[in-house]
Amino acid sequence: MPFVIAEPCIGVKDKSCVEVCPVNCIYEGDDQFYIHPDECIDCQACEAACPVQAIFPDNGVPEKWKGFIGKNREHFANK
Repeated sequence: MPFVIAEPCIGVKDKSCVEVCPVNCIYEGDDQFYIHPDECIDCQACEAACPVQAIFPDNGVPEKWKGFIGKNREHFANK
């Protein structure tokens, strides 16, 4: 998965990332947004647009938020 949305998004859900995504691969969950790993084209537009700096490349997620990689995967597992 190219990008992961981590903890700073929880409770904020600003939608700036959704508005700039050229392929509409960002989906709203109960507490945060999620980036669909198979639909993302790795353009980095969402990362730059996030006002709370919650979006990271999957290999650059800070250690304290590594659990969000699995949370993102799990969100799309049954969809």
